[in-house]
Amino acid sequence: MTATSVRPVRDDGDVVVPRRRPWRWVGSVVAALVVVSVAVSFLTNPNYRWDVVAGYLFDPRILDGLLTTLKLTVVSMLIAAALGLVLAVMRLSDSRLIRGAAGVYVWLFRGTPVLVQLILWYNLAILVPTVGFGIPFGGPTLWSADTNTLITPWTAAILGLALNEAAYLGEIIRSGIISVDKGQSEAANALGLGRVDTFRRIVLPQALRVIVPPASNEAIGLLKYSSVVSVIALPELLYSGQLIYARTYETIPVLIVVCIWYLVIVSLLTALEARLERRLGVGFRSTAGDDVPRNGRWARWLRPNR
Repeated sequence: MTATSVRPVRDDGDVVVPRRRPWRWVGSVVAALVVVSVAVSFLTNPNYRWDVVAGYLFDPRILDGLLTTLKLTVVSMLIAAALGLVLAVMRLSDSRLIRGAAGVYVWLFRGTPVLVQLILWYNLAILVPTVGFGIPFGGPTLWSADTNTLITPWTAAILGLALNEAAYLGEIIRSGIISVDKGQSEAANALGLGRVDTFRRIVLPQALRVIVPPASNEAIGLLKYSSVVSVIALPELLYSGQLIYARTYETIPVLIVVCIWYLVIVSLLTALEARLERRLGVGFRSTAGDDVPRNGRWARWLRPNR
């Protein structure tokens, strides 16, 4: 008798028989049929025009739009992460004024659509024709510039995406900081560490394990809804595709190309997220699953004397 044919035996001598789940097999068959049907439809339907899709997949205009999307996502995410960290610390401050200011920021930017914010930033010159700074209350102006010159489509896109994303990241970072036991900070203070060193060396590294998964989801979401900047004529991936099919009328093939590139980038980000989670989870993994029998390891369930 091989090890794979041995059934687990409990301490009282009863043989453990796995529970039969016929509906699991039915669900698997139905899911397989749906997947096969969709795949066949994709491959056999001539309206998809896969030859045209292949022709546009590495088109320079598409690749330029993809590069713009990546730049926009990276720059906006870096600014949002830095500002979100500041907002999280402000929300945890002992000062009611500082907490209130951060709360108003989060309320304002989470409560309004990012598309509306983008349009407002792009048309900021209507409200503020000139931007500058100087000595307040009648003092001289040290620097000023025309708002239309400063607020380009790039600037408006980065401001709209980064400031909106910072409100969400601020709450994510705050929840991660709160998840760290207060005893960690008390122990660091007992060792003579200051508040800044305690936060940087003790609290934040432990909070990252809680922060990274939702923050990674926000980064993926930012990559996808960066497509809304097409309303201000910034030539990112979607807008580049729109410019192509507006002239060629090959709408569906070009949109499929856009979707393919979004899927590729999101898949890469998902893989990086999983690797980062495993790295941050070192020392926190549970070994309880090591005793679960799977694939020929039933023998470890047997008592040594049997």
